[in-house]
Amino acid sequence: MRKLAIIFGGQSSEHEISIISATNVSKQVDTSKYELIFIGITKEGRWLKVDSIASIEDGSWLNSKTSAYILPDATKKCIMIETDGEYKEIAVDVVFPVMHGLYGEDGTIQGLLELADIPYVGCGVLASAVGMDKLYTKLVVDKLGIRQAAYEPVLDYEVKDDFKGVIKRIEDRFEYPVFVKPSNAGSSKGVSKASDREELEKGIIEALNHDRKILVEETIVGHEVECGVLGRPGNVMASGVGEIKSATTFYDYDAKYKLGSLTLLDSKLPDGVREKLPECAKKIFTALDGFGLSRVDFFAKEDGEIVFNEINTMPGFTAISMYPMLFEAAGIDKKVLIDRLIELAFERG
Repeated sequence: MRKLAIIFGGQSSEHEISIISATNVSKQVDTSKYELIFIGITKEGRWLKVDSIASIEDGSWLNSKTSAYILPDATKKCIMIETDGEYKEIAVDVVFPVMHGLYGEDGTIQGLLELADIPYVGCGVLASAVGMDKLYTKLVVDKLGIRQAAYEPVLDYEVKDDFKGVIKRIEDRFEYPVFVKPSNAGSSKGVSKASDREELEKGIIEALNHDRKILVEETIVGHEVECGVLGRPGNVMASGVGEIKSATTFYDYDAKYKLGSLTLLDSKLPDGVREKLPECAKKIFTALDGFGLSRVDFFAKEDGEIVFNEINTMPGFTAISMYPMLFEAAGIDKKVLIDRLIELAFERG
C-alpha cells in the first residue's frame, strides 16, 4: 500500500483554514489504496508527526512530542521522525500539501518536495509562486487578452520615499472607490476598499504589513464568480460556475469564513457567462503552467463581460469551499476528486 503524507497548518494567516481543509481531505482518501501519515506545521514553524484525524480536529496534535521532516535528499524519499533524540526514516510515496497562503501555496514547500523527488498534489514551483503573487499573475494574464481590473503596483520603498507622490499617482489614474491588496497574501488578508484619500492611505499602510508589493485596483461591479480547474497540461477540465454572495461589502477573510457568505451553484448570471468563463479559467491555468488543481475567480458584469480577479492554486476544502462543491455538482464527488488529484501527482513526470 502506498504511503500518503498529508501536510497541513503552516505559518500563514490561513493556518486554521488549512487545518479544516486537511481534515476534510483526509476523510475522503481511499484508505484501501493509501496509508495516511499526517504532518502538522505550527504557526511558529515546528513540524510535528500527528497521530490521527481526530487529533487534528480537536487540536491535540499541537501536543505531539514527535517531530517529522521531509528530507531533501532525493535518494531517500522519506520523512525523518524524531522522538527524544531517536531518529527513524519512513518512506513516503506521495504528499498532499493541504496548505493555503504563504509558505504552503507559494512554491516554497513545492520546492522542498522537488528536491526530495517526492510526487505531490497540486501546482509546481513556478505556477504556485506566480499564482500566489497577484502582480505577477496579472503580468501573465495581460498577455492573454482576458479582461482584468486595471491596476497600479506600489512598492514599499516608494511609499517610504514619496507617499504623497504615490497617492497622487493613484488618484490621477483612478476614481474612488478603489481596492488595495497585498500582492502576496491569501484569503483577502490585508485587502481594503478605499472611498477617499484617508482610507487609501490607511489601506496602503495595512497592505504593506502583509507584503512589500501591493496593488491598487479599479472597482469592478459585477457578480463574484468562481470556476474550478482539474487536470494536467494537454488534458484540463473546468467545472461549472459558482457565485459568491458576500456577507460584507467585499469578499474579505471575515466574509469568507466568519459571517456566512453564500456559495451558489445555480444563480442567475448574465447571458454567456457560464459558457465563456470556464474557457477563460482553463486558459489562465495553462498560461501559468498549472497542474492538478486551481480555482479561478472572476467578476461577471451585467453586460456579460468577464473580468479576471485571481487564481488560487490550492483552494480550500472546507464545508463551504467552492472548489469541491463545483466538481460535486459536475458529478465528481469528493472521494473521486481527491483520488484523481493524488493520481495526477504520479503523472507529473
